[in-house]
Amino acid sequence: MTNMVLVGAQWGDEGKGRITDLLSSKVDMVVRFQGGDNAGHTVILNGQEFKLHLVPSGILYPNVECIIGNGVVINPESLISEIKNLEDKGIATKNLKISSSCHLIMPYHIALDGASENRLGSSKIGTTKKGIGPVYADKASREGIRVCDLLDRDIFWKKLNDVLEIKNAILSNVYNAKTFDAKEIFEKYNDYAQVIKKYVIESTFIINKALDENKNILFEGAQGTLLDIDHGTYPFVTSSSTIAGGVFSGAGIGPGRIDEVVGITKSYCTRVGFGVFPTEEKGEIGDIIRIKGNEYGTTTGRARRCGWFDSVIIRYSAMVNNLNSLALTKLDVLNGIEKLKICIGYKIDENVYENITPNCYLLEKSQPQYIEIDGWETDITNITEFDELPKNARKYVNAIEELTKIPISIISVGPDRNQIIIKDNDFKKKYF
Repeated sequence: MTNMVLVGAQWGDEGKGRITDLLSSKVDMVVRFQGGDNAGHTVILNGQEFKLHLVPSGILYPNVECIIGNGVVINPESLISEIKNLEDKGIATKNLKISSSCHLIMPYHIALDGASENRLGSSKIGTTKKGIGPVYADKASREGIRVCDLLDRDIFWKKLNDVLEIKNAILSNVYNAKTFDAKEIFEKYNDYAQVIKKYVIESTFIINKALDENKNILFEGAQGTLLDIDHGTYPFVTSSSTIAGGVFSGAGIGPGRIDEVVGITKSYCTRVGFGVFPTEEKGEIGDIIRIKGNEYGTTTGRARRCGWFDSVIIRYSAMVNNLNSLALTKLDVLNGIEKLKICIGYKIDENVYENITPNCYLLEKSQPQYIEIDGWETDITNITEFDELPKNARKYVNAIEELTKIPISIISVGPDRNQIIIKDNDFKKKYF
């Protein structure tokens, strides 16, 4: 195993937790490098479902060290609840570590997130209202409170009072919303500190020491490339760097440390919330995919918007992430659909574009251009070799490879850990 980054190649929810879980058995450490509890990974182990929001997916392996890196923003209440749920299901969390540099989501961040969305009305972003945008904004404006601040009562009290004066003024005067009492927050968060302090480390040193010792590390991202703050369909994006480059600042490592980048993509396409989605199917096909794929958000429970596979956005993802291969998830969901479509370009005005910057206002005018491939009627959930797939399923996968110009290394044909096909022999030799 080498040092690998796993990133979402679409708008998130591609099944990154599923692939992280698969590869975690081969590594010494799994590091989450960005995002917060607005993300969710669902992993199934021996028929038992685990919904992970902050804890790296490698936690299900007892010998894997799991680190929440400095680029992650933490709601301590959510984290503590997640830890308890894991322990209640018999999963030990002794190998979990939290960077002392993680920024904390505070109650006023959540309030500001909700108030801002409500004020925007029909122009709202469609956030999870978890406080993610406001906490990253505070991080950038140097008003944030970090885990290391929480563990020092005097520093925490001073920082909390300084920032709360400003936040209460905004909540009251701009949004006509409820304000917060510093003492109440201080006491509640001090209780959180007593629970999480045993997990806190200086993560940058720990990660780089592991790299120096030639340990194998898997870097796990949240959301997807098209939700990146710089490279996504802005402004309908998240507030962190979701692409592979985000690992360098989000984990504190240098560019030469990464050996391989794998992009995770569904065999179709989904999106949660608002924003442009060129291949969205709002009719019967979209409903079929949603129901068969159980396309409801792990974090919010919101129904995901569903549509056809889009090779244009995958080519873009391949470029900005420097993808070495793709992991194709949920191929089994397409079983039984008579005709499958793959988007090969966007028609805008009189021109067709095979490559395009994800400018959401430009894409709103686009008309996706498709090729059609016959579907298949065979249950594929127990197939473990690519050559055993139905002819049309193989044709569909090969078309994706040809159109994206990226080899497919992994195919998932069901939700369980073992429902996997390793398509690429070199990948199999290298990692399995």
